[in-house]
Amino acid sequence: MTDAGRVSGSATAAEVRAALSAIADPERATGAARYFQTEQGQYAEGDVFIGVTVPQTRAVVTRFATLPMHEIDLLLAGPVHEHRLAALLILVAQFARASAPRTRDDPRRRVLAEFYLAQLRAGRVNNWDLVDSSAPGLLGEYLFDRPRGLLAELAASEVLWQRRVAVIATSAFIRRGDATTTLDLAARLLGDPEPLMHKAVGWMLREVGARVDRDLLLGFLDLHAGRMPRTMLSYAIEHLSSELRAHYRGLPR
Repeated sequence: MTDAGRVSGSATAAEVRAALSAIADPERATGAARYFQTEQGQYAEGDVFIGVTVPQTRAVVTRFATLPMHEIDLLLAGPVHEHRLAALLILVAQFARASAPRTRDDPRRRVLAEFYLAQLRAGRVNNWDLVDSSAPGLLGEYLFDRPRGLLAELAASEVLWQRRVAVIATSAFIRRGDATTTLDLAARLLGDPEPLMHKAVGWMLREVGARVDRDLLLGFLDLHAGRMPRTMLSYAIEHLSSELRAHYRGLPR
């Protein structure tokens, strides 16, 4: 370990688990399990929490920046939510290093993106915070200057988390002023039955208006507001004037 508190590439998943366990809080774990809806029939049924906050998890993973991929896989394969979050944060950080200007063509970017997709399809990126912490910085960044048909495929999946990844990944495009894919996916997902998707789509539409072009958001709303689920619409119009919010809420449904 260096004086910065980091560990070498020989670090293991067991060491990450031990570092997280050392700061775990059983009382916090109980609250997190309720918040993330882990009971039978809920969207995160069976997920296990040990009670580590996101800032604490981020502090731990900075010590394991070079964790080998097979050890990351072990973390993602386990039942503990915070272990999977730590693994994903490490993946995102490794992708960011491989995407720095001097390493932009690093072939590891593709390896990391494909590994992430495999984990998603295996059902290991399976809660909204795991998606939101990983999809933009990894899949979104990877696809920005590549064909994006993969996102349409994910948006058509029967798996909630794959659909959420598709939409949330587009925030990486929005940050660069590109709203095209967000608007396309939002139109496709107007009839999605899941409240977590209503929130995700509405959030990304709101970001289009705030970060790219307000008129693009208004144009989308003019076409689709009457068909949007109420939660999706509420998220999308949150930053608009009270008059505009009332207008779009009052459109015939």
